[in-house]
Amino acid sequence: MPREDFRDTSDNQVLQTLGLTYPILQGPFGSGHSSAELAAAVSNAGGLGAYGAQHLSGEEILQLAADIRGRTDRPFNLNLWVPRAKEWGEPSSEAREQAYLQQLAPFYRESSLPLPTQAENTLHSYREQIEAVLDARPAVFSFVFGIPEAEILKRCAERGIKTLGAATTVAEAVALERAGVDMVIASGLEAGGHRPAFLTEPEPRSLLTTFALLPQVRDAVSIPVIAAGGIADNRGVRAALALGADAVQVGTAFLACEESGASGLHKQLLRKKDGVDTVMTRVVSGRMARYIRNRLTEASAGWADPALPYPLQMSVMRPLSRASIASNNPDFATLAAGQVTGLSQHIHAAELMAALVGEPVAGPGT
Repeated sequence: MPREDFRDTSDNQVLQTLGLTYPILQGPFGSGHSSAELAAAVSNAGGLGAYGAQHLSGEEILQLAADIRGRTDRPFNLNLWVPRAKEWGEPSSEAREQAYLQQLAPFYRESSLPLPTQAENTLHSYREQIEAVLDARPAVFSFVFGIPEAEILKRCAERGIKTLGAATTVAEAVALERAGVDMVIASGLEAGGHRPAFLTEPEPRSLLTTFALLPQVRDAVSIPVIAAGGIADNRGVRAALALGADAVQVGTAFLACEESGASGLHKQLLRKKDGVDTVMTRVVSGRMARYIRNRLTEASAGWADPALPYPLQMSVMRPLSRASIASNNPDFATLAAGQVTGLSQHIHAAELMAALVGEPVAGPGT
């Protein structure tokens, strides 16, 4: 496919609907790894920049949207997590939390940190976040772990906000379309960060690769399909489009760019030319996710109780991760990564965008 085909909007619903130059979406990263600078850089380069706003309050979301709009007049995407009625595994209890904290005690001592007295729920109000997104009116509101209520989807449509839901199975993609969601992400097991499954738990035996899931989703729904997972260069983009994707979502390669909110240590590991090992784990948040393998993920794999339920697990992991990153030590850091670490060596988002669509660039790191 000649590179000018990436600019042809005549039969591409994503480009037509969103007014993009290229069918490239940036993955929305949580935990502060997104940045207004990265979102704007991707949008200014002709793609769809994004920001994972799950950790922000409603007021902070409005401030964020204003910040992004101060950097670009192009479309962008704000992402939230849909609350789930029940979490994986057994409910937490005080006895369970105390036993779990004792498993972590040696790591806390090694990091010169006081052990928390209990796990906490630090989530912001979902309703407040939704109202802020509706007021902010991004071009796209994307979500994971479920489907927003019909009223929310209706209010998005009334405001001209396109909705984008993530699916890890064909059944989830069909459910999103039936609910009236505008576009669907076919998210393969290669993708970094959390598995956004919502109809069934994302156990390893049920995980599908991107290029196994994508054509099945394409055949099952009529709405635009965005491929995500294992895509970090022009070859991946072309392969996804050839299998029926209307666009692709790129996460790890953009996370490694200087404009992202990831730490220097995180970016350094993502750019290792020989790559790094990743593993599916619940130790980061209580929900299954793909992160860089380290002492924390290895230790937890052998624990009888590998993780507390979400979001309690996040509260006991956060201090360890921050201390580990501050000391430039990956042992206890929670470092999201897909299976394509090292594939992209581009330092800046605009260079990566050009490489993804096959435009000539001066070279990695320039």
